[in-house]
Amino acid sequence: MAGVRTRRKAMSEINVVPYIDVMLVLLIIFMVTAPMLNLGVEVNLPEADAEPLDSEQNEEPMVVTVLKNGDLYLNAGGDGDATSGLIDPESLVQTVSAIVRRNPELQVLVGGDTAVEYGRIYDAMVLLQKAGVKKVGLMSDPLEGTPEA
Repeated sequence: MAGVRTRRKAMSEINVVPYIDVMLVLLIIFMVTAPMLNLGVEVNLPEADAEPLDSEQNEEPMVVTVLKNGDLYLNAGGDGDATSGLIDPESLVQTVSAIVRRNPELQVLVGGDTAVEYGRIYDAMVLLQKAGVKKVGLMSDPLEGTPEA
């Protein structure tokens, strides 16, 4: 009987420990890289003692940012479009008008650096008017020392 071998039954269970390890590594990578994905443009907004706008909508407003050199940046907010980044005036009108056709009550905010000429902000607002936007607001930072609401 010493020469008789017993056959082992094949194991039909999946070993999930390596999958959990891979998942945890991916989670850590995501947690480290997510804060680095800042899609905004750095501008020095003017400070004002203005009340924040009441947002009747649950979605984020679209933001058009005007830089000192006149470059326009579009951030479509929570609209779901991949429209974020540097944009030329003609594309801005086309893109925003397409979004406004789907959501006529869309609120658009215009933000500009404190060093931007007033004419450049005005030009951006005219482009938004051509695109059919009904609600346009200007962005600012709260005054230093002013408690936030």
